[in-house]
Amino acid sequence: MFIKICGTTNADDALLAVSLGADALGFVFAESKRQVDAETVAAIVQQLPAETLTIGVFRNETAERISEIVKATGIRGVQLHGTEGPEVAEAIRAVVPFLVQVFTVDDLRLERLDDYPIDAVLLDSPTPGSGQTFDWSKVTDLQQQRRVILAGGLNPANVADAIGRVRPWGVDVVSGVEASAGQKDPEALATFITVARDALSEFSKHPGPA
Repeated sequence: MFIKICGTTNADDALLAVSLGADALGFVFAESKRQVDAETVAAIVQQLPAETLTIGVFRNETAERISEIVKATGIRGVQLHGTEGPEVAEAIRAVVPFLVQVFTVDDLRLERLDDYPIDAVLLDSPTPGSGQTFDWSKVTDLQQQRRVILAGGLNPANVADAIGRVRPWGVDVVSGVEASAGQKDPEALATFITVARDALSEFSKHPGPA
């Protein structure tokens, strides 16, 4: 079970998410309405429990620059959110203990997953960051091959259905728990984490036919 709250921009939201049971927090270093800088993230990371998995989100950035930010902030994970090839993942693999590669549901690179030395695959809608869902039936087989983190338009109202259909290893949410871009809605955040945790726990007890 893995619940990641992404687009974190401030310490209050980070601490609230962790207190509610989030396993990981995502910080967007790529160009975005939720973009943060290394100094801000370093200050937030210092306030978090040691077991919190902190993940930097990058899009088509150089491995050298990613490594610099990892060292400057103390984050323990990296999420590659662009069109990066296996060589970038290979370089980052030596820098952090947890590495995620993002693929859109129609990404041709999914056919070459074995080339990527990653810990999990994050599946997003064809327009990443749009807050739109996609046809979950297209990815139901992938979770048998890799750890799958499901993203794309998830919110408190649909996350249980998404988990029931895809049976992912984890889920990732941004806009579905926000009051405005970069600012979390405490009620939505609490509901999302509770519903997702219950749904993930339920199917783990009943994994279905082998």
